[in-house]
Amino acid sequence: MKKKTGFTLAEILITLAIIGIVAAITLPSLLVNVNEKAWEAQKKALHARLAQAIGQMNSLGGYGTYTEDAEGNATADTAAESFILDALSKVYKINNVCGPDKLSSCGLPSKITTLDAVSEITFPTKMSELNSNLLNGLHNAGEDGDIADTKAAAFETVNGESIAVFYNPLCSSDTTADHYAQNKMCVNFVYDLNGSEGPNQVGKDVGFITAFYNKNPVVVAPVPYSTDYASPVPQYTEAEGTVDAPTACKTMGEDLRLPDRDELASLFVNAPLINLGENISYYWSGSVISLGTSGIAWRQRFTYGLRARDARSLTRYVRCLRR
Repeated sequence: MKKKTGFTLAEILITLAIIGIVAAITLPSLLVNVNEKAWEAQKKALHARLAQAIGQMNSLGGYGTYTEDAEGNATADTAAESFILDALSKVYKINNVCGPDKLSSCGLPSKITTLDAVSEITFPTKMSELNSNLLNGLHNAGEDGDIADTKAAAFETVNGESIAVFYNPLCSSDTTADHYAQNKMCVNFVYDLNGSEGPNQVGKDVGFITAFYNKNPVVVAPVPYSTDYASPVPQYTEAEGTVDAPTACKTMGEDLRLPDRDELASLFVNAPLINLGENISYYWSGSVISLGTSGIAWRQRFTYGLRARDARSLTRYVRCLRR
């Protein structure tokens, strides 16, 4: 007679324990990857929908009422809520609108974690909380347009996103001259893809989309890398062994690139969300005016918002975007 063979109970239990340990190690990272892929697709779809909606509007400026007293305190502020109700809702399907001071009613979290995962900040509720530098430099500068310290309003989409709207009714149109970026910013959306559910972190379920220019708007949705390149570099160089701005992005990751001038302006508008250092002022864009080592490109100042043209040979900081 042949002897019957099989696994003992102890062997089965040991095997199951090993499978459980391997699963405990690998499943969290797999779930993170799945979530990040889903968020990436959702971000792109949201950007496309908002860009299409804004493209259908005749003008982005002038909605609602915003007035200040002699001390600069708001005496009336219906700007952001009016923009949602009177403009955006006409071209974009919205489930629920929440006025100023009621952002949480639209599912927005009270706290969010910055892109670098270092700081947790209170969710901004007005323009100066989004970035206090937005209010620098403009008054009495003789520029067309200005920026108002309006309160944010919010809405929920049919896809479950919660979106805060920071609206500047005084925004102006594009110009090829040097100018402040913030008075060209008409609408800045800070969104949470899954409402108040976690992780509530910029770069994951939280991000931003910015619409510039009152006429012929440009809508950008930059997804920045978590850190700057290690040192300032020229925008372009032919010197052997020297790193320039585009090369700096490639050395940090093949999926990284320089922002264009509007994407870089969006990073300025949302700088506290990505936790840029306050002492770092100038950043290069990839928008070039004239070619060569003696050419000119656009750069953005992050301390008070001035967007200007600089010689490509000068050294500035670099913050890359994911493609």
